[in-house]
Amino acid sequence: METYSFLREFADSWMLLVLFCFFVAVILWVIRPGSNTTHRDTAGIPFRNEDKPAASKEARP
Repeated sequence: METYSFLREFADSWMLLVLFCFFVAVILWVIRPGSNTTHRDTAGIPFRNEDKPAASKEARP
């Protein structure tokens, strides 16, 4: 069997299955119960300094 045919067959069967399982695992990782606080904290980053701008590193003593 030549190399191209072998790699093509492998990509069409097993690699497709591996990538699909990886996709499902990522989706399950994102919607797991413990990740809710992490997502809320990350989503609020633009609004953390709503009252005043954040102090720059140069202005700090």
